[in-house]
This record gives sequence, C-alpha cells and structure tokens, in this order.
Amino acid sequence: MVSAGGAARSVTVLGATGSVGLATVDLLERHSALFEVEAVAAHSDAVGLAAVARRLGARRAVVANPAAKPALDAALEGSGVATAAGPAAVIDAAAIPVDWTMAAISGAVGLEATIAAVRRGGAVALANKECLVCAGAAFMREVGAAGATLLPVDSEHNALLQALGGQSVDAVEAMTLTASGGPFRTWEAARIAQAGPEDALRHPTWSMGAKITIDSASLMNKGLEVIEAFHLFGVEAARLRVVVHPQSVIHGLVAFRDGAVTAGLASPDMRVPIAHALGYPGRLDTPAARVDLARLGAMTFEEPDLARFPALRLALEALAAGGGAPAVLNAANEIAVAAFLARRISFGGIAALVEQTLSDAAGRGLTGEPATVDEALALDAEARELATARLPGHALPAH
Repeated sequence: MVSAGGAARSVTVLGATGSVGLATVDLLERHSALFEVEAVAAHSDAVGLAAVARRLGARRAVVANPAAKPALDAALEGSGVATAAGPAAVIDAAAIPVDWTMAAISGAVGLEATIAAVRRGGAVALANKECLVCAGAAFMREVGAAGATLLPVDSEHNALLQALGGQSVDAVEAMTLTASGGPFRTWEAARIAQAGPEDALRHPTWSMGAKITIDSASLMNKGLEVIEAFHLFGVEAARLRVVVHPQSVIHGLVAFRDGAVTAGLASPDMRVPIAHALGYPGRLDTPAARVDLARLGAMTFEEPDLARFPALRLALEALAAGGGAPAVLNAANEIAVAAFLARRISFGGIAALVEQTLSDAAGRGLTGEPATVDEALALDAEARELATARLPGHALPAH
C-alpha cells in the first residue's frame, strides 16, 4: 500500500518459499506498484529463494542454512541482490526497519526472527505458530512493549479478527474456529490409526506444506490454533470452540453477548487472509474464487470426535493445563510428524508419542510457563529430546 506520504510501503518476507510465503509473493507481484521488498528469507531452498528475490526485486536474500549460501550466490550472480546465510543473518534481516513483515518461517529461527521484527515495531503478519504456542505470554508482552501491530494470517484467526469488527472481547460470548475435518473425517478409528503418509497428505480442500497437512489430518492443527487464539484475542479457553465444517467456507465465528453472531466467509485460498493483512487497514484485490452461496447450496457442521482425533483432545488439555504444556505439545508433535512422514511410526503413533512426551515432561517438572523467549526455546529443546527418546531405537535421557 502507498503510505500517507505517497511512498510505496516497505516489506520483508520471512519464509518466502513456503506455501504462505509464495501466496504472499503472488500478491506482492500483483500489486508491485504499492510495495518495495527489502528482504526475503527461507530456510534452505536457495534456488527457490533466488527466483523469488528476482521476481520481487528484493534488495536482500537470506538463507538460514549456511550450507545453502553457495547455491544462493550462484543463483543470484549478477542480480545486485545482496546475500547472507545463517540463523543470525535471518534475524538481522527481520530487524531491518520496514513497514510490514510476513513472519512465515517455522521453528526456533522463525520465533527469534519474528521477535526481531516485532521489536522494531510496524506491522507483523503472523504465520509462525511457535510464537504463540511455545511462547505466547512472553511473545504478546513483546508485541505490547514495541507497540507493534500483529495481524494473524491463519484463515481462522484472520476470520475471527474481521468478525470481531473492532469490538472488545468483553462483548464476546464465544469464538468458534472451524475445521475441514481433513481426509479422515469419515474414517473409523482403526483405519485412521493405520493410515500412511500418502493418505494423510490428501487434504480435501487446502493445498499446504506436508507438516501442516498432517496436522490437519490429525486435527492437531486446530488444537494449536485454539491455543493461538487464546493468546491473540485474550479470550479464556472456556469461550473458545471448534466445529467441523467440511466445505471450509466459514473460517471463524464470533458470538456476542446479545445473541448476534458474525462469521468470516471466504474461499479456501490463503491469499484472502494474507491480502487482508497486507492491505490493512485497507483492502487489496485478489484472484481468489468468490463465495457463491447459491452454487454452494448447503453448509454442514458437526462436533469434532475427540476419540477418533485424540491430538485435538491433547491440545485442548494442554491449553487447560497451561504453563509449559503447550510448548511441550508442539515440540513433541513436530518430532512425531517427522517420524510419521519417515514411516518410523504409524499415524496413530503421532498422538501416542505426544501424550507420552507430555507425561514425561510433567514427571521431570517441565511445567512452568516460559517467562522469556529464551526459556521457551530451552523448553522446546528439552521436549524435543524427550520425544525423540520415545521413538523406536532410542532411550530416554538421564534425569
């Protein structure tokens, strides 16, 4: 967007080669006259990042993996785009003063980079789950201290933000996040438990990366989103709901104390919530399909089945337990999903590993809420170690 002074807004895209990042790149290309791209960053896809940097005319391109630096340099030779590598370089790129940052790098480096972007103020479009799931209270304190504008780009949280319409959460009776139900919505429990990666990666409505697609199949993703909503909106867990909505047209609903309900509807296209964040407080055109209620004909809803989808139950229990439980949950789930994709454990083993890790962490006293981002990162590392030790062929570390 053009600033009040008439200049194009400056932008940095962290996680530029992932699904969220590429959707952001698409919008920036479509509205190139409104934005200037300062930096783009990715974990290790040097060739993909170089292509993005050239497309957007970025001043700087950074890879978190130092081993990818030679490939990045080669791909950008003669372009005039500055390059850098390493986790510290990503954090430095995030700290460059810009008007708007897309924070879509996952993992620890993504958390630290997002904190760097928040601390310099401005608008931060949030797609990194670790910030709120692992370090929610500490992260929100950083946002408040910096006076940053935090704009969620998950479709559900973005829908809730728009449905809230600037009202105080004191006026809210309940917030509901919808879930498609994933590829196993109608499967029996025994069949779900034995599903393979090829089954879990067939999401019926969304096109996403492998990790989030598996989380959507287990409904862990929805549990993580409830934890995020708890911190984003300052609404206690008792006022947060989940409902399965296979058509993925309504993404979030806000019920007010007077009985009114507002809902956020859009086609299942990540460019819609990203465009809202990129254009905020205005609006940008997108090529996303429009919602046609007459053609849709009907929308259906059902309660989530916590017996068939225990990952959602575990996430809700972790939120209720508070403290360090959500961070342990997230770390264990990442280890479990990676093991499932590598065919080391079954689909049913994902929730089982997470539950065992939560128990192990509680037994070791890892229950306190991280007071700082550094404490959150330390807890994440400990939880990953515990989860890894529960995989086949490993032993628990000494207490």
